[in-house]
Amino acid sequence: MRQGHNHADGDHRRGRGDGGRGRGGRQGGRRGGRLFDYGELRLLVLAMIAGEASHGYEIIKQIEERFAGSYSPSPGVIYPTLAWLEDMGYASVEVVENNRKRYRPTEAGNAYLEANRDAADALLTRSAPQVRGEAPPPVIRAMENLKTALRLRLERDPVDAAAIETIAAAIDEAAKAVERS
Repeated sequence: MRQGHNHADGDHRRGRGDGGRGRGGRQGGRRGGRLFDYGELRLLVLAMIAGEASHGYEIIKQIEERFAGSYSPSPGVIYPTLAWLEDMGYASVEVVENNRKRYRPTEAGNAYLEANRDAADALLTRSAPQVRGEAPPPVIRAMENLKTALRLRLERDPVDAAAIETIAAAIDEAAKAVERS
């Protein structure tokens, strides 16, 4: 555990380990659009590193995948969360290749996780909330895939009139299928 810091309330000079909401403040808390309430991200990250020791970037990507791209925590949220877990004695750090840090739970972290097993399991199975009028995450992912495919195809080679017509017809057909579903 690092010396000289008391972060029991979760605040850090480097940022906040609570997902950026501040003590007790919700700023749109989960009931208002935020995915995690105070302290839940800490528990989720601890549960994730209990499954497999990970680097901060890997944790960001795992969370992004878990929520189908609809939520991706920033490094300014994840690294203070990891620092808080380390400060509290719940996680240890191993420096590996290229000076990267890999986090894993300590005995105290595993005990904390076991004491909060139901909450951790609920977090591990939570999906991103859907806001009325907003597309669900799989649809957003598919729309992004289409945009990327279009951009890459149109940038790759000069597109002749026949190719443009084929692309437009495929998009029109997809639109009709969506309207019918």
